[in-house]
Amino acid sequence: MKNLLKELCLADSISGDEIEIRNIIIEKIKDFCEYRIDPLGNLICFRKGKKTPDKKLMICAHMDEVGFIVTAIRPDGTLLFDMVGGVDPSVTIGRQVKVGKNRIYGVVGSTAVHNLSREQREKLPEMKNMYIDIGAESKEDAEKYVNLGDCIYFESEFAELGENRIKSKAIDDRAGCAIMINLIREEPEYDTYFVFNVQEEIGLRGSRVSAFSLQPDFAIVLESTTASDIDGVCGAKKVCSLGSGSVVSFMDRSTVYDRQLYKLAFDIAKEENLPCQTKTMIAGGNDAGAIHITGKGIRTVAVSVPCRYLHSASCVIEESDFKNSYLLVKTLSKRILEI
Repeated sequence: MKNLLKELCLADSISGDEIEIRNIIIEKIKDFCEYRIDPLGNLICFRKGKKTPDKKLMICAHMDEVGFIVTAIRPDGTLLFDMVGGVDPSVTIGRQVKVGKNRIYGVVGSTAVHNLSREQREKLPEMKNMYIDIGAESKEDAEKYVNLGDCIYFESEFAELGENRIKSKAIDDRAGCAIMINLIREEPEYDTYFVFNVQEEIGLRGSRVSAFSLQPDFAIVLESTTASDIDGVCGAKKVCSLGSGSVVSFMDRSTVYDRQLYKLAFDIAKEENLPCQTKTMIAGGNDAGAIHITGKGIRTVAVSVPCRYLHSASCVIEESDFKNSYLLVKTLSKRILEI
């Protein structure tokens, strides 16, 4: 699974630009299931199981990652840009990025510290004060390589930290995509729909469409969620911790999850001796926010991989959490359809 995750994470596909990652996923699953691409770009797959259930289950994850978009080219050839998805400006300054279809390398710059007033130095950085230097000598030079509206991607290596941790961009939510690919490649107990959604990072847009299209009875949403388990962060503000297993949420900013499914996930974890935790803060959100209120209502549960430094070029997860999330979802997908 680690090699699969590496291939998925290194693909460049911000919200609204998911073609590269979708093509990779199709190559991985095309011999195991039926699939179609809807008008918004969601990849909707049907995997025949050993049995046909009375109710319909959808398992989903989003393909898109956070990034940026070119908004202007200045006379000196540097690029102005805005974020696509929620990116903290403080993790952006000095980062290497790739711009446009030709993946032109650039560096995110900002006003030099010696040109800042004392008041400015004490403030958090703002995206509006940043630019991207691609080495162009003028606006005309830059326009040979870059167009307004070009996508901008974090440049990041996939690396192993210590004995059991992984660092990369786009782990949110290529981890969920990798879990689904593995589930598709196995024969499930029951017929199951798997959906790789687009545009989650800019407002849960893909999941609104795919959930409306399928109208399932149940949904399992796979995600990566914020772990703040570092020195100096106490109590509930840690949210969840690396190495403590899958995260099954009872509530976040967009969803109150189905109580029976929430309990079922923890019961399965206990039965199979899989570490499992919940979020200790009502924070964040995911595609469940759109899915559970679609149509007549969809009973929804979310299973997430805890991840430090989310929405940055250096997301960090524990490999064991990734694998245990896969094992939990594998059993949960069977048991849900036996309720």
